[in-house]
Amino acid sequence: MPQFIDASAITEFFRDGFEHTAWRLEARRAYQVDYESARFQAYLRGEDPGTGGREAWLGTIRDRTATGARVERVRLYDEPPTDYQRFLLWGTVHTVAAGEDIRYLMRTQAESYGLPARDFWLFDSRVLGEFRYDGDRSLGMQLTEDPTTVVAACRIRDAAWHHAVPYGEFAARVASAV
Repeated sequence: MPQFIDASAITEFFRDGFEHTAWRLEARRAYQVDYESARFQAYLRGEDPGTGGREAWLGTIRDRTATGARVERVRLYDEPPTDYQRFLLWGTVHTVAAGEDIRYLMRTQAESYGLPARDFWLFDSRVLGEFRYDGDRSLGMQLTEDPTTVVAACRIRDAAWHHAVPYGEFAARVASAV
């Protein structure tokens, strides 16, 4: 197993990098993702940004969940939300339709539960992919199978998942532009 997955290779890693479950904690207030820049600007102008540039990711999620794998995520959300958080909330409908179970947790709640603001994927409860960043730009994921580190991430996952609200319920509660 490679120890570092470059940001450009994460979608490819998802095709066969796990067997049963992939779970993500998404804690940053903004991300700089090249393919989203035009979509994000369209969103800010009040236009429908569509799914342009996300087809490979959405297809991978569809393929993996069609075979019975679970892909789940908890996003921390601020009050007031950042523009990028509102953009992600708007676009979540497409990812959920592809088969990913996305839930939201208010950042203040996460902090009160002692949950760290770390970005990572947890694969099959045995491999942790912790993101590395340069500012808001993802460099990729550092992988580890260290049992102590993985168990700590499993505890974070269990607490975050327990307190997070499913996308549909959260979206109904939160005003989002577009």
